[in-house]
Amino acid sequence: MKLRRACRSESGSLISLHSNNPCMWFQVARAVVATLILLATSEVFAVRRERTITTWRPLHYSVNITLNDRLSQIVSAETAVEVLVLKKLETIDFDFGDLTTDRVAIDDSPVRFSHRNGSLVVSTPKPLNPGTRITVTIAYHGEPKDGLILTKDKDGRPSAIGDNWPNRVHQWIPSLDHPSAKATVTFTVTTAPGQLVVANGTLDRVETVPNGNRIWTYNETVAVPPYCMIIAVGDFARLQPLSSSGYSLSYYVPRSDDAVAEKGFSSAAPALQMFSQLVAPYPYEKLALIVGATRFGGMENSSAIVFTPTLFNRNGNADVSRTFGIPRGTVSLVAHEIAHQWFGDSVTESTWSDLWLSEGFATYFAGLFLQKHDGEEAFQNYMQSAAEKYFAYEKKMLTPVFDPETEDLFKLLNPNNYEKGAWILHMLRSRLGDEKFFRGIRTYFQAHKNSVASSEDLRAALEQASATNLRPFFRRWVYDSGHPKYDVTWSWNKKRRGVTIQLSQVQDGDLFEDPVEILLVGPKSSRTITITPRVKQTVQFVSSNEQPTRIQIDPRGLLLKEVRIKG
Repeated sequence: MKLRRACRSESGSLISLHSNNPCMWFQVARAVVATLILLATSEVFAVRRERTITTWRPLHYSVNITLNDRLSQIVSAETAVEVLVLKKLETIDFDFGDLTTDRVAIDDSPVRFSHRNGSLVVSTPKPLNPGTRITVTIAYHGEPKDGLILTKDKDGRPSAIGDNWPNRVHQWIPSLDHPSAKATVTFTVTTAPGQLVVANGTLDRVETVPNGNRIWTYNETVAVPPYCMIIAVGDFARLQPLSSSGYSLSYYVPRSDDAVAEKGFSSAAPALQMFSQLVAPYPYEKLALIVGATRFGGMENSSAIVFTPTLFNRNGNADVSRTFGIPRGTVSLVAHEIAHQWFGDSVTESTWSDLWLSEGFATYFAGLFLQKHDGEEAFQNYMQSAAEKYFAYEKKMLTPVFDPETEDLFKLLNPNNYEKGAWILHMLRSRLGDEKFFRGIRTYFQAHKNSVASSEDLRAALEQASATNLRPFFRRWVYDSGHPKYDVTWSWNKKRRGVTIQLSQVQDGDLFEDPVEILLVGPKSSRTITITPRVKQTVQFVSSNEQPTRIQIDPRGLLLKEVRIKG
């Protein structure tokens, strides 16, 4: 998601609960317990406050929007929200921006409401008991200040594009605006003739009314996080690739990108195929790739990804994919956003502290896609670049990957959640082996598909698949900060015929207990040994028939680390 290194807060305590999946109650409770344990043991005092789902949750949104011909204003809109009451209540509080609210009804009966400061509070005619289901319908109009971007495309033609991350959907849809508030959605969009509409889910129908306008209806039957609910309207060129590997794949691009879109998106179908085989079948009904307004490099809206207008701009200095013949950065970006369809969209982070389960996964799986299609060297370069970005970030900001404190949610779009998150997965894969690691990933996905998950849920799935205790690893890499910095000295003992190696960890903070491979390179042969640190300074003697000419720490690139060697 959002390859811009740039995130959400509301009133309440630590977590929200939204899904039609009954298992989510247990999952969210686990996330709360894990967070409380973390806070109790790490002396964290300033905790970010997130929107809590305590009294109600949305089940389904029906969003009916009419836009003017210039796509500069919502002429009229009506959002009907199917609500499940969780606790006895007399008001329902929606997140809602600055649009003008015209009326509110519950089950078609008008009710009182108050709309100010981004909150729409709806009064119920009588107290509602837990388990009650009602439909709240809100009519409104105006020009949203964010969320639905009313602008012009790169060719100067009007466009309207949803761009909601992290919590901007409430600027144009009254909602419970937290990632765990997953729900199904129906969009009905009325536009001028000649404009195309794409949204989440499948196109149910297009109707032409007497004045020539068209009404488009899309249904998303899978619960998705609110930041992934979008429409895209404009004078698009619509293309379908010659080969989509059996998936319902299409491209919506500005007219000027018509000739380059199929080549530019040529890695999309192989990415869909690879991730479907590696993890699980693609979780949505179709996939539309859209070029339009977004503040990010890409935004992974469920089944309707939006990419920046500059996506197909060529950079003469860019590395080119040997398989697809387009910039390797474009290949990795498209793979990143498609990987999000599984991780972030289908399996959604329980809280913002678990954002790495979205961004770290997408970053790493994009690397796996490069590894398969462009080779091991491209993958190693990709991971090394990720490490360098993280090291540079850590020099300025030392925080855990699981970050319960940062208030500005856009600041969570950082190398901790992207690059270090990817490296955490790479180190887990290296430690467990491919078979156990990917079995654990599949177990994790199936257990939390169309629901939410926490870092503890991932740990449990990988432990189940590998019969390995990963608590120490998660405690140090996910819930603590930093990375190992090794100072290594070695010397040849001619009399004893061997090498003395001193491995010291010089980083601030606690020990990293990860096994360290060391390659001894001699004139005639090489050998690899492994040191598993139990203290910050480890000395080991290694017998050898010949004096090494050099040694190499972590020769296969399995650890996120910095190294200084003295011979």
